[in-house]
Amino acid sequence: MNVLTFRQQIQPSDIEAIAAMVESSGFFSEEEVAIAIELAEDKLEKQEISSYHFLFAERGNQIVGYSCYGLIPATQSSYDLYWIVISNEMRRMGLGKIIMAETEKLIAQSGGRQLYAETSSRNQYEPTQKFYETCGYHKEAFIKDFYAPGDGKTIYSKSLK
Repeated sequence: MNVLTFRQQIQPSDIEAIAAMVESSGFFSEEEVAIAIELAEDKLEKQEISSYHFLFAERGNQIVGYSCYGLIPATQSSYDLYWIVISNEMRRMGLGKIIMAETEKLIAQSGGRQLYAETSSRNQYEPTQKFYETCGYHKEAFIKDFYAPGDGKTIYSKSLK
């Protein structure tokens, strides 16, 4: 078994890997998959001036998970977690918690003090909600019917102080 390594620098081949991981989860619509790709393409094109940051987890030469995050505009030290996705073969093995901890560490090293994550309130997303809670996130807000009728937005936060 190969050792898990991390990198932040995005590569052109990452676009395809991101699309495959997000699509394979079964959670996201075509529009959401397109958004995940759009954020990666923005980072690839703009590099350091992009407001999106990535952390890739790899085993050997294969991406097995990633996170995408960024400083929330007009805030001093609050960050949004845009994506945290694990490949199908690595789900339920603790990799999500490892990537989350590494992401939080990078944000804290950059001066970030608060990290926010949002998710759907649909039953399908109960494992996601439990994941955030087991990572030490607290439910901050709920917005009814945000994504669609019957599909609210739940916002979680964690202090990184």
